[in-house]
Amino acid sequence: MTIRLSTLLGATALCAAAGIASAQDTTITIATVNNGDMIRMQGLTDDFKAKNPGIDVEWVTLEENVLRQRVTTDVATKGGQYDVMTIGTYEVPIWGKQGWLVSLNDLPESYDADDILPAIRGGLTVDGELYAAPFYGESSMVMYRTDLMEKAGLEMPDAPTWAFIKEAAAAMTDKDGEIYGICLRGKAGWGENMAFLTAMSNSYGARWFDENWQPQFDSDAWKATLTDYLDLMNNYGPPGSSSNGFNENLSLFQTGKCGMWIDATVAASFVTNPTDSSVADKVGFALAPDNGLGKRGNWLWAWSLGIPAGTQKEEAAKKFVEWATSKEYLALVAENEGWANVPPGTRQSLYDNAEYQKVPFAKMTLESINSADPTNPTVDPVPYTGVQFVAIPEFQGIATGVGQQFSAALAGQMSAEDALAAAQTMATREMTRAGYIK
Repeated sequence: MTIRLSTLLGATALCAAAGIASAQDTTITIATVNNGDMIRMQGLTDDFKAKNPGIDVEWVTLEENVLRQRVTTDVATKGGQYDVMTIGTYEVPIWGKQGWLVSLNDLPESYDADDILPAIRGGLTVDGELYAAPFYGESSMVMYRTDLMEKAGLEMPDAPTWAFIKEAAAAMTDKDGEIYGICLRGKAGWGENMAFLTAMSNSYGARWFDENWQPQFDSDAWKATLTDYLDLMNNYGPPGSSSNGFNENLSLFQTGKCGMWIDATVAASFVTNPTDSSVADKVGFALAPDNGLGKRGNWLWAWSLGIPAGTQKEEAAKKFVEWATSKEYLALVAENEGWANVPPGTRQSLYDNAEYQKVPFAKMTLESINSADPTNPTVDPVPYTGVQFVAIPEFQGIATGVGQQFSAALAGQMSAEDALAAAQTMATREMTRAGYIK
């Protein structure tokens, strides 16, 4: 979907006569993901244009997997299709090291980069250079129906275990009434089902690679992770769950069909918005589950705005990035949509704001973000950083393939054992080709 928003500076009579546009007129193309916060940003772009006359904005809005494919191809080939890209915590340090992104260290002092939460800022910084500005930051947590939990005679702990999640999912499931105890990501993709499953596996004591970069899908910990995931989804999840990603599960939860949903903390504003959610007044929040091993199944992510190196419109692009990720933008959203709909997880000043502290999910979101440790994500030592991803260039391709195997297992096309064996073979082959395994 492409949305064009045009405000062009009037040319002088001389320029008009000559058919020449004003030197200040420029159009920046922004690639972004099709989620609620990004759609809301597009609706507020008139504020940016009013403050930056002469800059026109063209939006390219894409589904998450498609966005990742297109921006990766464009930035790697210096295609120049986009001037601002919505990219994640996985891409930024890799692309920054490769010189594919413009440094944002020269944003004005008024931008207050020091206000960005350390956990989020650290993931977007390479050798002291900030290579993307976070639009929103997130971890993951449990969102649940308080009325269904009460009806089941259970009380959700602030810090549940996976055993409790399974017990609650069974108690809340009413398939005749089209209420499913739990909704989880099943759609294949390194940022879809593998984001969830990798974070879940950390809490089970699993890891992608050992300290010698040997894949670990043949471990007992990965077998327990995938087996429990499949049991949860097959017994208590909605039909067709192998096709469900973030947006599909959001819709299911908003329409009252999910007892629990473990997913991005950013979803909290959408499930508690009475305009969109039929269960807005019946939602509670808890930390992502653990297994008593010292790690929770929560991730750390930021959807951020980066500028590809080689753009011919760097100055205008930086003005947009500054506007969209500023304190003033947060205030603009609060004024128009209310504090609950402000993009979360980026600035400490937001969590210090007395008005935002009244938002029911604010505290749990911050706790979830602060509890994620990308430098020490697993129970056993690993040679990589990243909570729900491995911060190496090869991960995107490998994890997409693994995600396809696990999604096929969820669809009943293969067993958990076969999916794990295929993942082990694939990961070993690709890591050997890439030179990690000698």
